[in-house]
Amino acid sequence: MPEILFYCLERNSIEDIIPGLLERTTERGWRAIVRVDSTERMNALDAHLWSFSEQSFLAHGTPQTAHPQRQPIYLTTGDENPNAARVLFLAGGEVPADWNLSGFADFSRVVVLFDGQNPEALNAARISCGNAIKTGNAAVFWRQNASGKWQQETQV
Repeated sequence: MPEILFYCLERNSIEDIIPGLLERTTERGWRAIVRVDSTERMNALDAHLWSFSEQSFLAHGTPQTAHPQRQPIYLTTGDENPNAARVLFLAGGEVPADWNLSGFADFSRVVVLFDGQNPEALNAARISCGNAIKTGNAAVFWRQNASGKWQQETQV
């Protein structure tokens, strides 16, 4: 069963948050899949990860990239896992209701990024987190405080 982390984005966009999360993931030697909801968003994130910082970039690939199995980070709109990633980022609004699905069995960590300003997305994430805990998964709900620091919520 994967560890599941919910990130409630209230002050920043996915594009603001995901480079730092991916840097920490690759620093640990882990490979990642970033699943988004559209080809347009995937292409925008692809460009962003190459240029988000003047000091660094995040090596990654997409379905259009040669040798996807070699990529430390793979961006996709589908369910494939060509780089044998152990970390899955759901960064396109997908908030699973059922954590018993076999689609998560290959991952040791699933990170759900969602728009905390959207009441429907927030409610879906809270329900999903509760369902994850009920099915025996380790799930943590993170929210930014007034100063922008991440804090674990004790009640979901």
